[in-house]
Amino acid sequence: MARGGGVTRRDFLHGAAAVPLVWSAARTAERDVKIERVEVSAARYPMRGYFKFFTGARGSHGRAAVFVKVTASDGSVGWGQSVPIAKWSDETLETATIALQDYFGPAVVGRDPTDIAGAHEAMDAAVAGGFSTGMPIARAGLDLALHDLAGKLTGRSLAEMWGRARGGPLTLSWTVNARTLDEADAVMAEGRTRGYRHFNIKVAPDVVFDVELAKRVRRGAPEAFLWADANGGYEPQTALKAAPALADAGVNVLESPIKPNRISGYQALKKQGALPILMDEGVVSPVELEEFIRLGMLDGVAMKPSRCGGLASAKQQIEMLENRGLMWLGSGLTDPDISLAATLGLFGAFGLAKPAALNGPQFLTADVLAKPLKVADGAAEAPDGPGLGVEVDEQKVRELVARTRAGDSGKADEPRRGG
Repeated sequence: MARGGGVTRRDFLHGAAAVPLVWSAARTAERDVKIERVEVSAARYPMRGYFKFFTGARGSHGRAAVFVKVTASDGSVGWGQSVPIAKWSDETLETATIALQDYFGPAVVGRDPTDIAGAHEAMDAAVAGGFSTGMPIARAGLDLALHDLAGKLTGRSLAEMWGRARGGPLTLSWTVNARTLDEADAVMAEGRTRGYRHFNIKVAPDVVFDVELAKRVRRGAPEAFLWADANGGYEPQTALKAAPALADAGVNVLESPIKPNRISGYQALKKQGALPILMDEGVVSPVELEEFIRLGMLDGVAMKPSRCGGLASAKQQIEMLENRGLMWLGSGLTDPDISLAATLGLFGAFGLAKPAALNGPQFLTADVLAKPLKVADGAAEAPDGPGLGVEVDEQKVRELVARTRAGDSGKADEPRRGG
């Protein structure tokens, strides 16, 4: 730890992954297993319904995802998935694909596949960070693949690698991203028919509409955990008006009310105390989370492994929040099946108590798994098996990649190798 109790980059890298994998690293060293190749394929999952982040010329084509396949010298394979959203972050399907293919992938070839901390150090050297970790959404896919491979090499699930129980099942929250109040009623009704009893609403910038939306959802679900997410859409002074109004309307927590660089605005919202203030966008590594906590900017974090560079970073951040008595909620980036499996494994292992806003099953209509994830009646099971606990059907991957490529340019795509 740094002087004064802060988190340094070295603390983050070694504390996040090295200790839980000591035994497995020794085992693979005896077998002299190395990462032989990293293959990358870009695709878009088809979608249903309206979600504001998947509109426009490219978003309307589907939910972008980059498949990452890591093969070890003994033939073992690990799968991961990067899930960029151009309207949510500054990473796109194209930039994530190139970063994995030309930078992150080559950086880990030849390394011990269970040395996840060492892999992150190599990725740091390949793509420098700015304010935080460089291209975290892209590298999350490789982090997931390495966890999957490490688990398969040692016969352990994510929870077992961390010395924890599998946990679950996990209660889910249904996303209400409505353009009108009548539309909100229809969206809620669909969620209830699928067994959901908890809801999260997208808000900002119109406080009047947002308050009416919150009241409408609260009336329809009086016992629900109601979570409002502004995705940084309010201005600071507007957020200070919105928070107490949303609280009066029945909202339980307010996520990302303003952009993450509006530090004084977050401090004012936390001091106001109208609602618990969660951060999401802007929290990538444990380093800035430590700083934001010291600055009095938040009551907790909406955790997303896909946002913060993968499982290693997300795990350490959850531990930091729990050690400080702060809140953490489970969230995602409309994660497709592979990324969703990793997220469920993490949240289950750490005993997530509140409903998780994991809306991939709500909006996505395809999968690439040999056996689908268990999602029913508003709940999801954490996969049970080595690594991420799922088996990827490579034929389904090839077909999805080919359909995506044909839709974009009329040509099928082939996996690209990183190294």
